[in-house]
Amino acid sequence: MEKYFLKVEDLARRFPSARGGPPLPVFEHVNFTIERGEFVCIIGHSGCGKSTILNILAGLDEASDGLVIMDGREVAGPSLDRGVVFQGHALMPWLTAKKNVEFAVRSRWPDAGRATIDEICARYLALVGLEGAADKKPAELSGGMKQRVGIARAFAIEPKMLLLDEPFGALDALTRGVIQDELLKICAATGQTVFMITHDVDEAILLADKILLMSNGPGARIAEVVVNTLPRPRSRNAIHRDPQYYPIRNHLVDFLVSRSKDFTAKPPADYDPLRPPLVTPGLTDTAPAIQTSILQSQGATARLA
Repeated sequence: MEKYFLKVEDLARRFPSARGGPPLPVFEHVNFTIERGEFVCIIGHSGCGKSTILNILAGLDEASDGLVIMDGREVAGPSLDRGVVFQGHALMPWLTAKKNVEFAVRSRWPDAGRATIDEICARYLALVGLEGAADKKPAELSGGMKQRVGIARAFAIEPKMLLLDEPFGALDALTRGVIQDELLKICAATGQTVFMITHDVDEAILLADKILLMSNGPGARIAEVVVNTLPRPRSRNAIHRDPQYYPIRNHLVDFLVSRSKDFTAKPPADYDPLRPPLVTPGLTDTAPAIQTSILQSQGATARLA
């Protein structure tokens, strides 16, 4: 029996060279696993292929090499077993919030009756705090409300896995925080398995059980898998008081600021892409560079493009 809910094996994606040369690898030798009910974030600089990996997991793109196994079956195309929330809300502007959710629900359960459809739509709109906006069209909603509709639509089909492509990146800090809190509550209530792209270190620490760190592209790889040792439930207002918080945060920022470049230039001699190093900076001194870079990284931005 397969141990992991999702397993990515030796994944690579190459695109044709503009000058007719050999294909250029965006990423290669990407290997990682996700357990059922786990929340995994992936962080890396722009151009390392994060969104391409997510699109392959969603079945919206094809890998050049490697394969993805989810729940014992190979991913080979889109499926309602995987719900996707993109950077843009991707709502149909001529439909109300409820009708946008209903469209997905009917795709999942085409034979469901009106009462069942209404109940499902109402339940998931309520989960994201939009009970009073069900009959509003996207033009009548704020950016944060549109993203909530997208999240409700993705959860409403009860997918085995939720894929989030930096869904809060365009939102102001207050709105982003509110939706993060709602996402935490929904995932805790449903046990949802989540794979999420983010550029926000603090967002990753708040949400994730594991954080995948990607080296710079082209030819990017998973450089490290960081275990988030902060206990759940987590609160945005309290996590910074946990003594494990700053070692984890500094480790992530240090990677983005310097170690990602060093890795790209020269991976460690003992690096094995089949088994990227598993680190727990909240509990153990797994990266001596953290201690010498704390003062530097305190002044570095936690949000890198």
